[in-house]
Amino acid sequence: MRSSHFLISAPSSNSGKTTLTLGLLRALKNKGLHVQPFKCGPDYIDTQHHTTASGNPGINLDTFMASEDHVREIYKQYSEEAHVSVTEGVMGLFDGADKMRGSSAAIAELLDIPVILVINAKSMAYSAAPLLYGFKNFYRGIRVVGAIFNFVSTISHYRFLQEACEEVGIEPLGYLPKNEALAIPSRHLGLHISAETDYESIIEQLAQEIPKTINIERLLEISTREISPEIEPETLSQTPVPTKKYKISVARDEAFTFTYYQNIEVLSSFGEITFFSPIHDKELPEVDFLYLPGGYPELFADALNENKTMLESIKSYCLNGGLTFAECGGLMYLANEMITSEGFNFSMVGMLDCATSMENSKLTLGYRTIRWNDLELKGHEFHYSRLLENRLETEPVTVKNAKGIEVETRLYRKLNTFASYVHLYWGENFGFIEYLLKHFTSKGFTQSR
Repeated sequence: MRSSHFLISAPSSNSGKTTLTLGLLRALKNKGLHVQPFKCGPDYIDTQHHTTASGNPGINLDTFMASEDHVREIYKQYSEEAHVSVTEGVMGLFDGADKMRGSSAAIAELLDIPVILVINAKSMAYSAAPLLYGFKNFYRGIRVVGAIFNFVSTISHYRFLQEACEEVGIEPLGYLPKNEALAIPSRHLGLHISAETDYESIIEQLAQEIPKTINIERLLEISTREISPEIEPETLSQTPVPTKKYKISVARDEAFTFTYYQNIEVLSSFGEITFFSPIHDKELPEVDFLYLPGGYPELFADALNENKTMLESIKSYCLNGGLTFAECGGLMYLANEMITSEGFNFSMVGMLDCATSMENSKLTLGYRTIRWNDLELKGHEFHYSRLLENRLETEPVTVKNAKGIEVETRLYRKLNTFASYVHLYWGENFGFIEYLLKHFTSKGFTQSR
């Protein structure tokens, strides 16, 4: 089957690649095509917007948190039925965890997919030529085949940019004019999820505007190939099939949204998953394993605090030895209290002997490798909150960044409740979930293959 595959990247962040990606995903969907979105790197927000725009799950491709074989396999798995596979890059094209490692360029090379550059042309005309030339020729392992320009003021402005493309042998595919009505609000380093923003309306407007100034048909033509790349031996098929089915509950609502799709897929192989809302539901469902992912609980601290029956239900479950894993926002929720950036204090579950604060916030960011007993875990840390009145017990772990330097991040434990600021990726390394279920639930764990 002939299908189109391309990676949308940029020289740097804030070039508008996510906005363009969302509009393209919807425009292609509106043409009746099966569109599969992917996201380079550890981002768990853009993938949600991708799902909204395309109607298909956004899948992370990350060669720091997972092996190259795993990335190849999940790309094949989710792209093989699609008419178009659109991968959005992370940061600048060559920005990785360590030089190019894990960068968008590394993903493009690994999967043999061409690159479309998005250039912020707000204060640029023919000077785009050396910029494009450099990105095209810096690394011969990738193919930069096209360019789309953002924040273009006039058609005459775009003509200068077309000439720059032709000068260096990159096809100009069109442009987007500046339009404040189509801007998607951002928070911290990227887009965010907010009940106050009508994402559906903005994405649909983008999809209507893009074909007016961007040659979608030509984009599909220059990115068409006959088959997907050859794949190494499968890794996802190694997920164990437990003989005991677990009841797994995952927090999911406005406050808890940061999950990797493959993590949930792995969890589903261990039992039945129930999603619940710490904001809206009254109590925890019947559960063997509780997963509290990250999100923006600080934006909903008041609503979380007001749901007293849910706070009591979760605390009772944890105090009675229920297996729980909480990461980042989930850790904040389990603490005694949460202090917002405005200085307001809200009582939380009260399971963990600490408080968290958004006051005088400072960003902690980066890939993490955790060694815990015989396990090696990979993940990403991204938070502005900090621990106060910390009386938490820690597990004997070492946590290092992408360059192998040990950091202060820890894995905390109280009874069978585990918490960390790291967002773990276990889409390939299912041993983490197996270990928790085997050692910290009353059912234990046995498996068949």
